[in-house]
Amino acid sequence: MIAGAPARKAAPKDPQRRVVVPHVGVRRVLFGSDVSWRVLAASAAVVLALGGVGGFVGGWAGKTFRADYQRVELQQVEGRPGDGSLTEIGKVAQALRPAVVSISVSAGQVSGVGSGFVIDDKGHILTNNHVVSTVADKPDMEIAVTFYDGGSLKEVPAKIIGRDPKTDLAVIQVLDVSGLTVAQLGDSGKVAVGDTVVAMGSPQGLGGTVTSGIISALNRPVRLQAEGTDTDGYADAIQTDASINPGNSGGPLVDIRGAVVGINTVIYTVSGGSQGLGFAIPINAAVAVAEQLIAGEEPVHPGIGVTARTVSNGAFSGAEIATIIPGGVADRDGLREGDVITAVGDRAVSSGDELTVALWTVGAGHEAPLKIVRNGVEMDVAVTPE
Repeated sequence: MIAGAPARKAAPKDPQRRVVVPHVGVRRVLFGSDVSWRVLAASAAVVLALGGVGGFVGGWAGKTFRADYQRVELQQVEGRPGDGSLTEIGKVAQALRPAVVSISVSAGQVSGVGSGFVIDDKGHILTNNHVVSTVADKPDMEIAVTFYDGGSLKEVPAKIIGRDPKTDLAVIQVLDVSGLTVAQLGDSGKVAVGDTVVAMGSPQGLGGTVTSGIISALNRPVRLQAEGTDTDGYADAIQTDASINPGNSGGPLVDIRGAVVGINTVIYTVSGGSQGLGFAIPINAAVAVAEQLIAGEEPVHPGIGVTARTVSNGAFSGAEIATIIPGGVADRDGLREGDVITAVGDRAVSSGDELTVALWTVGAGHEAPLKIVRNGVEMDVAVTPE
């Protein structure tokens, strides 16, 4: 059998068949056809122009809206309270500020700051011993005093005139300084609890600082000691709640008349800053020491020739005589070891420190009645400190 011819001719085989992909431009993708570049440039210019006009209009409208509906005007009270004059404290500060100084000391790696005030027209300045004692015996010692007057500062060198570690007082002097303002000294024996007082000085080196408060208590027996100095004594101190901080030492505590009634010296603090428990050396005691130092004398401190310790048994407290110096006042006037002194004159004595400052207050050569307890029996004895 012979096969017949095929019904359809078969196509020849292509071993490498190619698929052609048409080219598509950016304009066709974005606009669906090949838009002219000139048309695109003109459209872009129109868009930018419209954007600029819209931004201007929007900004102007927003600014106008804020100006009309959100403008804020804060009200302020003009002038000062009352008739505009200074307060009593302000007047005190203004009058005394030129007499109050900032004291800086340095020697080698040792430095410190404190305060003081001018006490006469010869340039003598009263301050605390612990302000200057750290550099007092060093050959490269430098002491600078800064005066604050009318917003201007004037720094001048100073020298030590004398120091008393037992009362923590010192006198320094500036030379060749004219136009000094001398602080008015008051009477600390006349101050009373509740009196308004002003503390002035340079706490933390901030010269011209003024704080105020009241006299909180009187006749506080305070131990005077300062780390790094030779201060070792006592003060029959004035207590105040006027803010006092490190750097205030040696500055004045002033009554509302502007008269100095104390020298800011000690604070009681747990935090290291002011807690409203400040203590000042009464100006009456300070004047007596300052006069001796300026005269080149060694200050004397009245006593009766005893050492004493604090005792308390629940019924009373006082200063028990521990030792008596042979030939001294106590020995001559018949006091004995073991006697407990409970009062000096009208002042109660509750500790050994208070006995010391009470006798200092009486002064040398002035008779003082003592109340003592000996073997449970209260007695009166008169002594004259020397």
